[in-house]
Amino acid sequence: MKDLIIVGSGPAGLSAAVYAKRAGLDTLVIEKDPVSGGQILITYEVDNYLGLPGINGFDMGMKFREHADKLGVEFAEGCVSSILREKEGSDTETPVFKIVTDQGEYETKSVILATGAAHNKLGIKGEEEFTGRGVSYCATCDGAFFRNKVAVVNGGGDVAVEDAIFLARGCSKVYLVHRRDELRAAKILQDELFALDNVEMIWDSVIEEVKGDNKVSSVLVKNVKTGETKDVETDALFVAIGIHPLTESFAGLCDMDDSGYIIADEGGATSTPGVFVAGDSRKKRLRQIVTAVADGANAVTSVQDFFVGKK
Repeated sequence: MKDLIIVGSGPAGLSAAVYAKRAGLDTLVIEKDPVSGGQILITYEVDNYLGLPGINGFDMGMKFREHADKLGVEFAEGCVSSILREKEGSDTETPVFKIVTDQGEYETKSVILATGAAHNKLGIKGEEEFTGRGVSYCATCDGAFFRNKVAVVNGGGDVAVEDAIFLARGCSKVYLVHRRDELRAAKILQDELFALDNVEMIWDSVIEEVKGDNKVSSVLVKNVKTGETKDVETDALFVAIGIHPLTESFAGLCDMDDSGYIIADEGGATSTPGVFVAGDSRKKRLRQIVTAVADGANAVTSVQDFFVGKK
């Protein structure tokens, strides 16, 4: 029986692990992948984390894990298939949760869900190959690396338009590729976008391939109405077609919104006592490494409050 089990060991999960260990909680971290770190492992360079400008994403993930290891945090590898509120503990206010994984089952008095979210991908040739070398899913994370260069954004919703506006402030040229002849984004965003001289729309089009040598040099764009294709030279491709939380295994455990994001307060407390959330799977405004790390710290504080009856 553990005091706390943390599901996931990205920045949120590892931050929670460090705070939990320092708080003296008997803690286990369950991670489905062989290596901790989450999405930052495939990030070529991180330039917006305080005190570590320009650090390689993989190196950052390793530093986070090393910190947890140094404190003696216990880890187990496994893919969580379900979490069940099994019974009440000896203290009638403390539930017992059963964590079911493909490697075995665990019992705990509390849970922090830190499984994160995944970006929707185009599924085209070259996308995986050049991820971190010109292909990005976060303009605010990586846009600064392409100052005075050319960027392509793919998408038509609010995020895609916001990304194009953000990139246009530093890039020499921005192309926005959309499969339809009108955008889905809010009109106020569209008005701002269309007023920019260095943004060019590529309507009725999809990206079929990312090309390059060691980094992105162009994308192959196809017009869905005419079938015509052309290469658009660019230094970067920003894919902005949405993200999805990795919360399918927790359906029914606590309240979620229509997209599957877990609804919680700022401390990470969900609708189910004893269940907390940290990181990108939480419903919130900004999903960055720094907010994930903060979520982990807040969630452990909420766990401690839960045990002493404040929650």
